[in-house]
Amino acid sequence: MSGNLYVGIDLGGTNIKVGVCDETGKLLHSYEGPTGTEEGADVILSRIEEYVRKLVSDASLSMDQIEGVGAGIAGFLDIPNGIVLESPNITPFRNIPLVQILEERLGKRVILNNDANVAALGEAWGGAGAGISNLVCYTLGTGVGGGIIIDGQIHQGFSSMGGELGHMQVVPDLEAIVCGCGQTGCLETVSSATGIVRMAKDAVERGDKTSLQLMEEITAKDVFTAAKTGDEVAVRIVNRAAYYIGRSMAMLAVVVNPQRFILGGGVSRAGDILFEPIREIFNRYTPAPGREGVDIVPAMLGNDAGMVGAAGLVRQAQP
Repeated sequence: MSGNLYVGIDLGGTNIKVGVCDETGKLLHSYEGPTGTEEGADVILSRIEEYVRKLVSDASLSMDQIEGVGAGIAGFLDIPNGIVLESPNITPFRNIPLVQILEERLGKRVILNNDANVAALGEAWGGAGAGISNLVCYTLGTGVGGGIIIDGQIHQGFSSMGGELGHMQVVPDLEAIVCGCGQTGCLETVSSATGIVRMAKDAVERGDKTSLQLMEEITAKDVFTAAKTGDEVAVRIVNRAAYYIGRSMAMLAVVVNPQRFILGGGVSRAGDILFEPIREIFNRYTPAPGREGVDIVPAMLGNDAGMVGAAGLVRQAQP
């Protein structure tokens, strides 16, 4: 292999995924192993080093060929100083100077960032946003995450809160419920998988006529499947989730003016039944200069986005 090579680490609560990418954002080789959160921070740190070295060896490379290492993790981070203050998925990580430790162990430059920002960068570099300098990426899963890329760079904001799309307060007060962040009316409360399931369960409890009443444990996938068969309650729930995503996009269009919106995460796999109403609402509420030439597309990288984006942190930091 020739050219610059970069390693990306996706630090999850269950598994750690590591991958090596070339300078175009192509994932060349990857490896995945258990995190072992129950075994403590020292063990996790040792595993990260072990997995990176195994990745490089399995790819028939040497560490000398690696330009640097990027890492993405969910949680509260001191990004400038490379410290994981707290991670909800990796509870042993509290005030861990991750960058310093990994640099000492791997002998390479290490860059840390939030997992949602990293996923957005991955899509921008080697996925659905390749060649686009200004984009917004939504991650629609258990919650709603996001990342904003402006002029090819992750928008961090003053206190690294840039791109917290799930906590845009878009739901009117009379319809709003409290979000996990403590605020009310957040996008996450209606457009995440959790929010969709909550609305479905509320409808069943009210006695609304729906096929969802026949299910013991409703999932977001169940709601989308029912909507595709014409179930009126499911269609209403999906349209509500889509409405607030589209409204939030309309707000962002006149603030950061992206060329492309990318939707990833499990909820985004619903397809046209979700994307079509989102596009309709976005076009309805966005002034012409902010919507013309703008597209809304599904993510391409799936579970690889974190590895590719983490590797991209190093590529982005190069002069």
